[in-house]
Amino acid sequence: MSIKDELRHIIKCSLVKLDINFLESEITIDICKDKNHGDYASNIALVMAKNLHKSPMEIANLIKDNIDSDVVCNVEVAMPGFINFTISPSYLLKTLDKILMMKNDYGRCDIGKNKKINLEFVSANPTGILHIGHGRGAVYGDSLARILNFIGYDVVREYYINDAGNQMNNLGISIKERYKELCGLDCNLPEDGYHGKEIIEIAKKIYSYYKDNKLDCDISFFKKEGLDILLDQIKHDLDTFRVNYEVFTSEQSLYDRGIVDNTLTKLKNSGNCYIEDGALWLKTTAYGDEKDRVLIKNDGNYTYLMPDIAYHIDKYERGFDKMIDVFGADHHGYINRLKGSLSMLGYDTNKLEVKILQMVRLIKDNQELKLSKRTGKTYTLMELIDDVGINAARFFFVAHSIDTQMDFDLDLATSQSNDNPIYYIEYANARISSILKSYKGDLDNLKYSTICDANTYIILNKLCAFEDVVKVAGEKGLPHLIANYVYELASLFHSYYANVKIITDDVEYTKDKIALLTAIKIVINNALNLIGIIPREEM
Repeated sequence: MSIKDELRHIIKCSLVKLDINFLESEITIDICKDKNHGDYASNIALVMAKNLHKSPMEIANLIKDNIDSDVVCNVEVAMPGFINFTISPSYLLKTLDKILMMKNDYGRCDIGKNKKINLEFVSANPTGILHIGHGRGAVYGDSLARILNFIGYDVVREYYINDAGNQMNNLGISIKERYKELCGLDCNLPEDGYHGKEIIEIAKKIYSYYKDNKLDCDISFFKKEGLDILLDQIKHDLDTFRVNYEVFTSEQSLYDRGIVDNTLTKLKNSGNCYIEDGALWLKTTAYGDEKDRVLIKNDGNYTYLMPDIAYHIDKYERGFDKMIDVFGADHHGYINRLKGSLSMLGYDTNKLEVKILQMVRLIKDNQELKLSKRTGKTYTLMELIDDVGINAARFFFVAHSIDTQMDFDLDLATSQSNDNPIYYIEYANARISSILKSYKGDLDNLKYSTICDANTYIILNKLCAFEDVVKVAGEKGLPHLIANYVYELASLFHSYYANVKIITDDVEYTKDKIALLTAIKIVINNALNLIGIIPREEM
């Protein structure tokens, strides 16, 4: 059990002794912000006061008086009815043993019970290359998947390829026009076509292979060539960024398998469709949307909502216990219409959770950097990786909650100083690695007889908290908690190292210190692995 689980168990045992009925969800444990109050606190007495018709202080003291556990060395009651716990040194030292024994598995648990989760993220249209906004979504989705797997869920990472619809026709037209230009003909690129440098590069690849032999080909040829090249580039960029998927689902395949047509028939049969101005509308206002939505436009073309509904039905039919979509900030209003559409067909929308990813601003020399210096257009993900490195890019993205707009400071991300959080963490890891390499002894028969100072217990408490941080980060979809945790742990180590000599002539003293540093390194590495960062062993 994690430390919070232990404390919940202690409270439950006390309530059972007192013959007080309770709900498991009522027992919450929080870390004390002021260490003078202890390590952890519970407000259970305040929660139960109304039903028990007693004051919170009276209930808290009753619970305290019926606690008997070696997990805690002190229990105090504080106004207006908090129960404060101080973790016993013996329990903290057992945690140290636990970390040294479990190594890479420390923090792992099975609360997910192997439930199947579909996690769809990035899903950028294959009409261009990935930019920094996609990078933020990639890190969030990949980190969340790693954490969920670590706590016992069976996670399928999925990428939805928007390879049907008008944007793909525009892609094909744009590539063909650039290809014609290379063949010495006039280039009539449409205003709503794609003007990026990558379109020119695709045309060059086609020309280098076929010369001018494809001038008579229709748009479908150029569309397929462009899709294949761009999708390969997207996969390459994501793979470079340590982001991989189990499933790529093609929008076109939903049409080819008849899923879109079948979904349309179901929606019509549900009685929630109507014709107006020559278009087919869906009554999403009846399900919480701000206005009804068009499924088929008056020109006969589907809106993007239609295949999206079909796609989500396909995910439901694949039997996932939960589905998580990571959408961009411009999709906030899309949630109600999507969930409403699924509700009218009888699907449980509680199984579908939508995460909204806010925007990223690039900052350079304290000014917002709006355009890439290399392309004159959007700053790409690969440019960011080239400029700051994978570790820095991933850490800076994941260290911010996705529901807040973030500023990505390029100068800070490349700084070789303690102000740079990922440098600071990697320096802690490298420093510990260096010490461990120089240690010639063993870690057998550890007694921890020399561990008795407050600073060490602070670090042990932090190591002890890792299991609960991982659970909360996974269950609530908050990978930034892992980034914050590992930074705080690195800070504790740096402070400790500055004031404590590690290797001395005292064998037992040195062994205890090496054991502690080994545990710190294990947890730093476990935390960084959950957010896709491979720390340097040397700086």
